[in-house]
Parts: sequence; C-alpha cells; structure tokens
Amino acid sequence: MAVKVSKSKIRQSVAQVTTARLFFLSASSGQVFSANPDGSDLKMIVSEGRRLPDGIVVDAEAGHLYWTNMGNPSANDGSIERANLDGSNITHIVPPGGTFTPKQLQLDEKNRKLYWCDREGMRVMRANVDGSNIETLVDTSEGDPRPGKDIKKWCVGIVLDVEAGKLYWTQKGPDNAGDGRIFRANLEIPKSQSPANRKDIELLYEGLPEPIDLELDLSNRTIYWTDRGDPPRGNTVNRAPMDPAQGNGKKEPEIVFDHLMEGIGIALDLKGGRMFMTDLGGSIYSASLDGSNRKTLLAAEGNLTGIAYAEVPERTR
Repeated sequence: MAVKVSKSKIRQSVAQVTTARLFFLSASSGQVFSANPDGSDLKMIVSEGRRLPDGIVVDAEAGHLYWTNMGNPSANDGSIERANLDGSNITHIVPPGGTFTPKQLQLDEKNRKLYWCDREGMRVMRANVDGSNIETLVDTSEGDPRPGKDIKKWCVGIVLDVEAGKLYWTQKGPDNAGDGRIFRANLEIPKSQSPANRKDIELLYEGLPEPIDLELDLSNRTIYWTDRGDPPRGNTVNRAPMDPAQGNGKKEPEIVFDHLMEGIGIALDLKGGRMFMTDLGGSIYSASLDGSNRKTLLAAEGNLTGIAYAEVPERTR
C-alpha cells in the first residue's frame, strides 16, 4: 500500500540536511566569503567596502551570520552586522559608535548573547543578539581615555565556556614585545564589583608574542590560539591547557602550526578533528588538531581576518 507523505514533512526532512561550510572575512576588501571546507565552491556573499571586518560567527539554527567591523581605529565608529547565511538582509545589530574597534566575536546560543573584544576601547563587551542591552564586562583602561594608546591594554580575541560560566580573552601587547597575555573571568561581574575593578580575573598565560584569536576544545580542556610576531614562536597556532595551574604547575604552550603570514583567525571542527586558520597574507589553511595533515586551501584572497566553521542547512548554500 502506498504511503502518502505530507509536503510539510518533506520540507522538515529537507531542512534537516546540513552541509559543512567555512565563512571568512577580508579586511582589505570588506567582504564576507563562504566556501566548502576544502576551499572549493568559493562565494563572495557580502561586500560592504573598506569597513575592516574582523570577527565572524554563525548562528546556523537561526540562519544568521554576525560579524564585526573595526571601522577607523582612531574613531568611535565600530559596528556589528547581521545577515542571512546567503548574505542577504544585512542589518546593523550594534550601530557605528556602539563600540570602538570590535575584534573577535562569539555567540552564546543558549542565552542569545553576542560577546566581543573592543581593541582601542580596551574592553570586553556583550549584547543581546538583536543588539539591545550593550554591556561592558571587563574594562582594562585603568582610566585611560578611549581610544586607548597603550597596546598592552588592547583586548583582541575572545572565546566562551558557557556551561562553566567563563570567558577567555587575549591582550596582544606591542609588536614582538613578548607582552601577550591570556585571561579568564566569569561571564557575570561579581556583585558589588565593576568592569574596571572586578577581582575574579585570572592571568592564565603571559610572555606570549602577540596572541590574537581564541578557540576552545572543551572535552580536552584545551585552548587554541593564533599568535602573530616573528618566528620561531610567532605566526603560529598554539595550544595549552585551559587550567594551567592544575597538576604539576603551568605547562608551556605547544606550537602545533607555524609559518603563518600574520595569523589572525582560527576555527575548530571538533567532530572532524581539524582546525582552520587565516592570515593577513591571504591564505586559509587546514590541519588536524595536532598540526598534522597540513593543507593550504586558498591563497591570495586579500588580508583575511576572522573565520568560522559551521554545519548549515543544505538549502542555504
């Protein structure tokens, strides 16, 4: 006997089919790109001009991309944009001036929050995904006027451990100064404290070349990050324990990938056991999480910054 299947069930079945995609940014062209994880099927999906996009996240379930625009680093004109996965329906979430120089961006899907670092603003910030309720969570300025001139106070990369209630961020320091640091704090400011005087901030790693973007492997309690600066420690991907003080003391970061040309973005595909990186030289690379199986996926694509890996509905490709 023939079984009839309703059109609504067919649509639901189609919607559940997903495909892996990379989404990444070119600061030099102001464009957002999409590609397969092997670099094929490259598409330019957004072109805004030279607004210096830097950080990108994907909300696959809602069908949205979010990215930061740094704007003019000396002006208070940074913004955060949202678009559909195909690049349509672009809208300001955080309008120009809502943040100075937004860098890496992360999404808390559970609580519907966006988190980012504000470089010249010397802050860690968040807002609802619709752009409302903009908050400063960490203020590293120590009273300095914005935009900040002390590069040691610049916040750049950020990543979240939502279940543990923690955020991690980088302060890269001056070029090749060895002043780069990685910090951790609670997602919520402790009661009776402020962004500028909170007492729960932990310094996890210091003496780094120029740590930029961050990612977490929560199952293995490992931080991954890109690091600029000169070789041998700079222009690398590093990993280290999220809890360095446990066990026999702090473990030194392990270099798992090198020879980047001003490394910036990093994205992990934990199910696939691989990572993806961008650099300002215009290349996208992939490798296993231990740095083996290294591949150059794309080259000469401009000054590439943020990158995100996501499994998106097949029909949005």
